[in-house]
Amino acid sequence: MRTIINYLLTTLIFSLIYVFSAYSQVTAEKKDFQISGKIIDKTTGDPIPYATAVLKEAGTGNTVAGGVADDEGEFFFTVKKPGRYFVELSYVGYAALQRDEIEINQNIPSVFLGNLALEEESVSLQEVTVQGQRDLIEERVDRTIYNAENDKTTIGGDASDVLRRVPMLTVDLDGNVSMRGSSNILVLIDNKQSAIVANNIADALKQIPAEEIKSVEVITSPSAKYDAEGTGGVINIVTKKNKLQGASLNLNSSAGLRGSNLGLNASLKRGKMGWTLGGFGRAGYNILGGFENEQTLTNPAGADTRILQSADTRNNMLFGRYNFGWDYDIDKYNFMTASVSFGMRNMRTNQDGLLTDTYMEDMLVSSLLRDVNTDNLSNMVDVSYNYTKTFEKPQKEFSISGLYSRNNRTNDFINSLYNDSFDQIIHRIRNDNTNINEEFTIQLDYMTPLGTSKNQILEYGAKNILRKAVSDFAYFQADGVGAPFEEIEDATFSNEFNYDQNVTAGYLSYTLGFLEDYTVKAGLRYEYTTIDADFKESDLPADIPSYGVFVPSMNLARKLSNGNMLKAAYNRRIQRPSLQFLNPNIQAANPLQITQGNPLLDPELTDNYELSYSTFVKGATLNFTSYLRNTTGSIQPIRTIQDSDVIFTTYENIGRERAYGLSIFSNVNVSGKFSLNGSIDGYYAVLDNGLEDPLYRASNEGFVVSGRLFGNYTLPKNWQLQAFTFARGRQVQLQGSAGGFGMYGLNINKQFNERKGSIGFGAENFLVSEFRIRNELITPTIMQNSVTSLRNMNFKINFSYRIGKLSVDGGQRRKRRGVTNEDLKEGGEGGSGGAVMSNPN
Repeated sequence: MRTIINYLLTTLIFSLIYVFSAYSQVTAEKKDFQISGKIIDKTTGDPIPYATAVLKEAGTGNTVAGGVADDEGEFFFTVKKPGRYFVELSYVGYAALQRDEIEINQNIPSVFLGNLALEEESVSLQEVTVQGQRDLIEERVDRTIYNAENDKTTIGGDASDVLRRVPMLTVDLDGNVSMRGSSNILVLIDNKQSAIVANNIADALKQIPAEEIKSVEVITSPSAKYDAEGTGGVINIVTKKNKLQGASLNLNSSAGLRGSNLGLNASLKRGKMGWTLGGFGRAGYNILGGFENEQTLTNPAGADTRILQSADTRNNMLFGRYNFGWDYDIDKYNFMTASVSFGMRNMRTNQDGLLTDTYMEDMLVSSLLRDVNTDNLSNMVDVSYNYTKTFEKPQKEFSISGLYSRNNRTNDFINSLYNDSFDQIIHRIRNDNTNINEEFTIQLDYMTPLGTSKNQILEYGAKNILRKAVSDFAYFQADGVGAPFEEIEDATFSNEFNYDQNVTAGYLSYTLGFLEDYTVKAGLRYEYTTIDADFKESDLPADIPSYGVFVPSMNLARKLSNGNMLKAAYNRRIQRPSLQFLNPNIQAANPLQITQGNPLLDPELTDNYELSYSTFVKGATLNFTSYLRNTTGSIQPIRTIQDSDVIFTTYENIGRERAYGLSIFSNVNVSGKFSLNGSIDGYYAVLDNGLEDPLYRASNEGFVVSGRLFGNYTLPKNWQLQAFTFARGRQVQLQGSAGGFGMYGLNINKQFNERKGSIGFGAENFLVSEFRIRNELITPTIMQNSVTSLRNMNFKINFSYRIGKLSVDGGQRRKRRGVTNEDLKEGGEGGSGGAVMSNPN
């Protein structure tokens, strides 16, 4: 079966390459007409990369072609017939520009429009605020960009709600993120990664309100400049930043049945110096649900054990994030930024009445009732600094960045057991687990064009990450409610685990544009990792050898003569295990399902191959991407039976994973008032743990499909209506599967007081009162079916208001650089043409 699938997919990929190549050769032979130009800033004269350009037919106004400019601001259109046309140019923060009518015919087959200058919009909150609008989804040479600031359905939500709308990403109900089926991804915030992200991505996303997110960048094939970690790719969450002169105060709030949030953000810009001070909090409440579990354990030496469990669940959450930022323009070519951020995430989960019935040969042998209270509390701090020097020569730049990040986390639980009559607590078990994840990073980057050519760019740099993780854990027990807890004197249950990691890296990247239509970006990165790990209270083994790894990358793009684009990419990635996989603390909140990390885990290695094609058809942007991902040394769970009725889970580097996928997404402008975008992501997964023992050997394969759809309609008198839906089918896992789920939302928004304020109403999952997700686990000795239910219906009122008077700073726009720590495996379980980019980043 696998041989047939491999053959079919290989044939498909090479067929696509042949078809696209043949198609480009045929179109190159046609006699087409071309219109081109360059988009620049009116004040500075600098090119405006990635500005939107649309070609329309004079008289009718029908769209003929469209797209984005390259990183030099240049664009071109290829059209099939002579006639009169005009060009519309736009970019966020700039006033739109319409070029007068252009005529092309047999005597004038090519027209160069020269430099077309866009003027930055003057923003006065005392008068009328004019906001530039970009397409919700943009596709560039090396990434896909989701412009979250144009999506009002996420108001009152957090970053996980935003990421559910992004093509190629899947976010489950717990906030766990995967990219094209892989959860081994890097998540950056403004090109930086903090310790809290390294510790738990799902937790970090809940700390960022949706209103603070400007865009989300999905990078499926990172270049050598990025850290080698994150086998699935890179996600960069870009937050909103103030680039204006003056002072402002923004208020954002939302109140709903399931959660509420309040945010205040202030900014001050005076001359060369600017300050920002912001904070927000988010509370979740009334999050009710349930838990059901049925498991059958096979005992070769005796009777099988059948266990039924059920409980009601209650969750309460409180999140907050506070930051202070400073930036300073030293002069025309030198720039500094610094910031400090504080955050918190407190989540309390209760399982009320966890009933466990145990059967032997269909006879009830025990019935136990418990209450389980779990506290997952954390706080974090990030301190960052960046200095950037630019030069008179365009694209030449040097930067040095530093980051200190610390996350303190406690994950405790109390398990209370009732007597046989279920009316009195007779025994309690408590687990205290304090975790510290601390990082210090320094990074140097240099970029320069080679010679006088714009077609060659050289980048190189170095980076060092010092990381320290600590897990201090202890178990206590007590008889009855009033009795004091006594610590269990056993190094397996009470100990301190220290894990020190040092990653030193260097990279070299070279970009070349050749034969007019081709761009190649090749790079090589080397990372050397040393690890020192030990247990404080025992001589338990934790000897982990150092290792080095070379990480090559290659990106190739070809602009076709009709403005479409064909891209191919290869890269190798590494995934180091995070503290969640390493932590030796025994997680036994449910005493029949115990999990323990493995400190001796090695990193995973993954090879990624990708082929994509982008086109523009009558107002619709289309992208088709096929990929192959092959992972060795995959970290996978090993499950065994203890004491006849307990499933014990730990982790080993025993897995082999292969995924064959296809992703399709489209953005359609139906009219000036109505737009739709959607995507379908599907892949065929093949998983194998490579074990020979029939009791533990596991393999699985199957299709996983997900899709999403977003619609936006602008109504008269500053009203706007938006709707969103997302669904993911059954997900194949090594031992069983995770059930599918779906969600949807509707939002209507009204702007008032000359657009300084807005008020809206939103509804989420309003057609059903409860989601039920069914998961299954199948091994030679274990058969488990579980159902998790969640009452996720929510109605909310959104309100925002802006105070202050701002004006545009006409100074030179600068790139913000920063530290990016891209590592740690997370989790535990038509038209004939368009403007294009010339160089991948």
